[in-house]
Amino acid sequence: MTDKEKIDSLEFVYNFYLKMRDSNVSLAYEGEITHQITKAFTALTESNMVNEEDYNTVQRKVFHVMVECLQNISKHAEPIGNLPASKDGRGIFMISKNAEEYNVTTGNVVSNDKIEELSEMLDNINSLDKIGLKQLYKQQIREGRLSPKGGAGLGFIDIVRKTGEKLVYEFLRINDHQSFFILISTISRKQQQDLES
Repeated sequence: MTDKEKIDSLEFVYNFYLKMRDSNVSLAYEGEITHQITKAFTALTESNMVNEEDYNTVQRKVFHVMVECLQNISKHAEPIGNLPASKDGRGIFMISKNAEEYNVTTGNVVSNDKIEELSEMLDNINSLDKIGLKQLYKQQIREGRLSPKGGAGLGFIDIVRKTGEKLVYEFLRINDHQSFFILISTISRKQQQDLES
């Protein structure tokens, strides 16, 4: 690495730190998502949240959403470019917060031929009320519409049922074959009745 590359690298680290601080990001990770990583993140988040005065129900929702999002990456992320495929998916994972809410943001590579189906599923989930979500969840389990890797969108449905918030998502095109799927799940920091019942 040349001196200029080192200086550029240091500047990047500092600018990244400032962006994370300004966006109230408490945890950020890029890499393979394994069971051990998921356990480590929940432990880190738990220790960070001990100092916050959030309700236990809020903390449980944050953990639940984290696990669902991490499992989604682990099961469904596609390898990018020339990176070797692995049994565990690779992606980006971040937790941020402000006075009103926590945001769990994930990003991973998906095949372009999956975008239409994923978009329709997410739009349908976002359009449903509490009763509709409960019915869809039961229907998906009953009809067993599972992909070869499992799921049938149950994790997405469960996140919306638990949080009462719509999922925010975007697909950023990488090339003719792949896109980067970004998903933001929001958890209110205010006490509210659990929507799952």
